[in-house]
Amino acid sequence: MDLVLVGVGGFFGAIARRLVDLWVSDRTGGAFPFGTLVINLSGAFLLGLLFAWALERDVLPREIRGPVMIGFLGAYTTFSTWMLESWRLVEDGAWQLGVVNLVGATVLGVIAVVAGLAVGRLLP
Repeated sequence: MDLVLVGVGGFFGAIARRLVDLWVSDRTGGAFPFGTLVINLSGAFLLGLLFAWALERDVLPREIRGPVMIGFLGAYTTFSTWMLESWRLVEDGAWQLGVVNLVGATVLGVIAVVAGLAVGRLLP
């Protein structure tokens, strides 16, 4: 049942992502991906807030943590998870790993996009 609830959360997170992107893009003209920026920053903020409520203050009920934090926010943005994991490394004293995670994922992400574009452009 937990997987179904995570899936339901993901369903709504994906819809929220699309609606926010459309709303922001309509207002900013679309020359810069402000929609994605707003989604990533708001998702990172929300995951930080929910993480603190769930694990540090124990005020977010366990049964909604998966559907909301993994399902909804996971579909809304994975950027939030990346930011939280990077910060947790720094907070735990492994700041070098936090920097490696941020810089490495950024560089590798750009390389992956370029590689995917190259393969996609070569295929018929």
